[in-house]
Amino acid sequence: MYPDWLASAVFYQIYPQSFADSNGDGIGDLPGIVSRLDYLFELGVNALWLNPIFDSPFLDAGYDVRDYFRVADRYGSNADLRRLCSEAHARGIRVCLDLVPGHTSADHPGFLASARPERNAWSDRFVWSDDPWITRDGDLTLISGMHDRTGAFAVNFFAHQPALNFGFAEPRRAWQQRPEAPGPQANRAMLREIMAFWFEHGVDGFRVDLAATLVKADPSQTGVRGLWRELRAWMDAEHPGKLLISEWGDPGRAISAGFHVDFMLHFGTPGYAELMFNGEGFARIRSGVPHCFFDRAGRGDFGHFQRSFDLQHELVDGAGFVGLPSANHDFQRPNAGGRKPDELLTILAFLLTWPAVPFLYYGDEIGMRYLPDLPSREGGYQRTGTRTPMQWTAEAGAGFSAAPEADIYLPLDPAPGRPDLATQRADDGSLWHAVRSLVALRRGERALSAEAPVQRLDEGPGYPLVYLRGDDAERVLVAIMAAEGEGRFELPPTVAVDEALFVAGAQVADGVLRLQGPAVGLWRVTSP
Repeated sequence: MYPDWLASAVFYQIYPQSFADSNGDGIGDLPGIVSRLDYLFELGVNALWLNPIFDSPFLDAGYDVRDYFRVADRYGSNADLRRLCSEAHARGIRVCLDLVPGHTSADHPGFLASARPERNAWSDRFVWSDDPWITRDGDLTLISGMHDRTGAFAVNFFAHQPALNFGFAEPRRAWQQRPEAPGPQANRAMLREIMAFWFEHGVDGFRVDLAATLVKADPSQTGVRGLWRELRAWMDAEHPGKLLISEWGDPGRAISAGFHVDFMLHFGTPGYAELMFNGEGFARIRSGVPHCFFDRAGRGDFGHFQRSFDLQHELVDGAGFVGLPSANHDFQRPNAGGRKPDELLTILAFLLTWPAVPFLYYGDEIGMRYLPDLPSREGGYQRTGTRTPMQWTAEAGAGFSAAPEADIYLPLDPAPGRPDLATQRADDGSLWHAVRSLVALRRGERALSAEAPVQRLDEGPGYPLVYLRGDDAERVLVAIMAAEGEGRFELPPTVAVDEALFVAGAQVADGVLRLQGPAVGLWRVTSP
């Protein structure tokens, strides 16, 4: 099962280099995060996910790990992470790190050892062919000509990210080892060692990068699911209460493999393959396709997402949860293309009231913009525009850093009226205050927890979206009018509104919902 606190958790994702700079070098760091923990407590989130903080040459923003056991110098030290965990725990906030298990940096000492022509302890720890002229084998991309070892090494993403060898479920070549071979088994042991090391520093869990890709030639994913089940059993026995979050993109499979949460994202998943590309599932409500549901033009259809979610929710079967992010470091923020605060509120209200674990990406609570066409930094490419520094104030440096703006890690939003926390905190009608209220409701109302049932009341495909959360003991009515204009919905006789919990452009009178969209309303419902 999952930890008790998870059902009411609200996660906050921090891109460390862009959150808070404590020493004026233009790059965010761990002491900077510590300095902002009171803010996170005020916002109401109770769990953090930090993008990779380990030692790295940063050719892919830290997803190219050089040393799994050391915090990168630019972020601070291992002692700083220990302090972050301790200070966060004192505020009731848990800390999860990003684990990159499938590949390392090409500068990792183990990979450099594996690239030597003589046999050594690392020779079988990375995926190497026995032929230097192979550049492609099935789904594998291989590279040669950089080292003296006769052969080519497989990469998982960029050319500088050699794939660790966790074996091949269905080997087709002599050089493809099975998962039970010594090299793959040594890598499993290394994962346990890495996780245990950081658990002892106070870390509460890991979000696992590309979790489904470790075992190669594994079309049914039997091999990789077996790997994670083994690791989960070890965790439960040796480190009970710790959390596993996967980047798998298939919650039904990921939860059955031992993860507690898996994201509905833009990856291929039964029922909503390649979301960002063919316009199914999550992208249909949020972004990436024409006429997404949360668009004031009002031409979307929630049914695409509903069908995908229902499928995954049924497959998960109460063993864990689907995770839904407002955005993340890999795809655009909700405020892409000029969405206004009332539009953003409908997205975030949905995120915080649907039966899934919500993940707020830093800055989305104030409506930070996606900045297109920024020069790439650290392998960001088109993703760079969603990784810009947190906007704490309207002052120079945005309260992020005391460094000259030219020396800050990524450019600040140049818009004169860019959103910032200080301004919104002083405005009771701001997006930030609305999000803070919704976070409090999410954590305080049992009917809004991830494990509480949902009952859709509207029949779609139009607007508003209306649903009940909870059971007969406690129920909350949620109405979201994402489209511009007036929305009307007649409540069934069995749904009697008792108390308004949150309203923005919404009201109930004589059993009829009226919303002037974009609008949001939450009401406690009288038990039958």
